[in-house]
Amino acid sequence: MERVVGIGGHFLRARDPEALSAWYRESLGLDADEMGLWQQEAGPTVFAAFDTDTDYFGRRDQQVMLNFRVRDLDAMRAQLREAGADVAEETQEMDGVGRFGWVTDPEGNRIELWQPA
Repeated sequence: MERVVGIGGHFLRARDPEALSAWYRESLGLDADEMGLWQQEAGPTVFAAFDTDTDYFGRRDQQVMLNFRVRDLDAMRAQLREAGADVAEETQEMDGVGRFGWVTDPEGNRIELWQPA
């Protein structure tokens, strides 16, 4: 059986695609080229489905949530706050999995930040 070998892309609708791309580049350091190609570091990727009534994604009309691995969750959250981003106050820790925090991008999409254990 043929299998997928990784995530090939993540695509977002945006009112202002250029501004949203700039926010991801400047606020999160996602250094994609002009075609959107980003060479990420090797590491785990979680693929999971949630119940339709989950509040985990923030807005009920948000169907997917992007999760980015980070080296230092506290430093990333501080950097985002300093840049004026909407950073959730709470964090969560899961034994053996790591720590999680959340930020909302300028178009209202909740993003999860994950510092693996």
